[in-house]
Parts: sequence; C-alpha cells; structure tokens
Amino acid sequence: MLSEFDFIRRHFVRPSPGTRLGVGDDCALMQPTPGQELAVSTDLLVAGRHFFEDVDPGRLGRKSAAVNLSDMAAMGALPRWVTLGLTLARPDEVWTGAFADGFYHELQAHGVDWVGGDTTAGPTTVVAVTILGELPPGQALRRSGAVVGDDVWVSGTPGDAALGLRMLQTSIVLADQDRRYCLDRLETPTPRVSLGLALRGLAHAAIDISDGLLADLGHILDASGVGACVEFDRIPRSPALDRQQHLADWQMLALAGGDDYELCFTAAAQDAPAIQQAAARAQVQVSRIGRITAATQERCVLDVRGQPLQVSWHGFDHFRTT
Repeated sequence: MLSEFDFIRRHFVRPSPGTRLGVGDDCALMQPTPGQELAVSTDLLVAGRHFFEDVDPGRLGRKSAAVNLSDMAAMGALPRWVTLGLTLARPDEVWTGAFADGFYHELQAHGVDWVGGDTTAGPTTVVAVTILGELPPGQALRRSGAVVGDDVWVSGTPGDAALGLRMLQTSIVLADQDRRYCLDRLETPTPRVSLGLALRGLAHAAIDISDGLLADLGHILDASGVGACVEFDRIPRSPALDRQQHLADWQMLALAGGDDYELCFTAAAQDAPAIQQAAARAQVQVSRIGRITAATQERCVLDVRGQPLQVSWHGFDHFRTT
C-alpha cells in the first residue's frame, strides 16, 4: 500500500504554471496581480449529503471544481488558484485517480492552478475546496447592489439538475436523451465564469444558483433591501423539463430546484441590450425573468395570466433539512 506522501505525489501533484511554488512544501506561494483584489471562497461536499456514494469519481472531481468556480463567476472574479482537502474512508487508488483527473480537468479548462491541500482518513468521503481569484477593486458583483427598477436575469435553464436528482431518488422515468442531459446538469454543471467576467460594470448584483432560483434571488433581495416580482413563463426551460409538466410540482423544479450553478443577476433596464451582448460574447443564454421592486417584503411569482402563484421562496437549508 502506498504511504500518505506517495499517495499525494501520485494523484495530487499537478503542473501549476501560474504559481511561484505549488504542491510539496508547507505552503504554496502565489503572486497576485498588482492592483487586484483577492476573492476567496470555500465549499464542502459530503458523501450522502451533496453526492451519492456510488457517483462516478471523475464526475465528482469535475463538480467539486465547478461549484467553486461558480462562486468566482458570481462575484465577477477571475479564478486563479485552488486547494483541495480530501477525507477518504479508505485509500482507493482507482477512485482517487479518477477523482483527481476530473478535478484537474475542470481546473485546466479555466486556467486555474491546483496549489495544495491535505488528505486524511475519516468515516466518509468529504471534499473541501478553497478557491482564490482576482478582480479590479470595486468591481465585485455583490448581492447587495440590486436597485429598484432593475431587471432580474438568469442564465441557462434552471431546474434541470433538480429533475436529474428527482430521477435518481424516485421512480420517475425519463427518455434516454433527457436522462443523460439531466444527469450531466446535476453531476457536471457548467460554471459561468466567462459570463461573470462579462457582467463586470453592468450587473448591479449577482449570485449563483445552488439552493434554488427563488431562494438565491431571495438572498439578493435581503442583502439589497428590495423586493421582486418574477414571471414564471419568462423563466427559460429545457425540453427535458417541459416534457415533465404532468408532474404535480414540475414548476417547483425550476423555481426551487438546486444545483443549477447558473447565475441570477440584476441590471438596469436600459442596459438590457448590453447584457445580451455581454452574454453573447460569453456564449451563454440569458433571460429576463422579472423586475426589482421597492416593497422590501415583496416576493411574487406570476403565472401566464398575471396571477400570483402560491410558491415557497425557501430553498435547500443544510440545518433545516438535517
């Protein structure tokens, strides 16, 4: 059996060309770009809580990187460096190799260096990722910047990951094409880094959708002290989700399903053409779905007739659902 340090060298030492000193010492050494602010985020993924025990390890590696890249996207930051903490119930060479390859593949796609971390044995698999990025001072896309009269936008098609999870948890049957698509959205989400960068100077507030569209939009509203009204029929839907309208709660998959890692953001109404142009440069679909209002407690979703839908704005809560 490999020692802990041989295990690290085999699976976790990867090229890091944008780093002064990477894996192998007590600390990594990075040189931030002069004049830039640092953005830092940490995420935990726990087996049985965030992913199934039997998930493909390569896809889990990709997702572990992607959800952290998504945090950078939500702030309009350029991701630069990542550290990984990994707890394993047992040192499985095949599993770890596939996980590390998937993790590194996702980072490479965005020019991010993997600069260190730690491994340990434990009762279950836990993935802890810290990501660092850069952005010009004062240009971060914060949750607290929404302005009354702003349009509310969303990227992609929310609800697809939730449909994939529903398929795995219940007896719902999807056509092969829809099954593959929804599993990809759940297990290998696409971090919208290019869109986040393109929205600098345009978006007033932004967040990535991890706990559900309404819940995460609600975080923007709370931080900004405003309300919002969303039109359900403006929320873009994939063909896979549209084919599930026979489900009693199909609308809630789009409104409250988590794990999308799309961006929800607000911007001035007169900047709509510039938003569309920025999204086109980033090669990401965006849709206007509502408007920011002055009533701080307003949380409304309207149906096609302009009537309010009775829906919850609460999303996934780690402690409420423990």
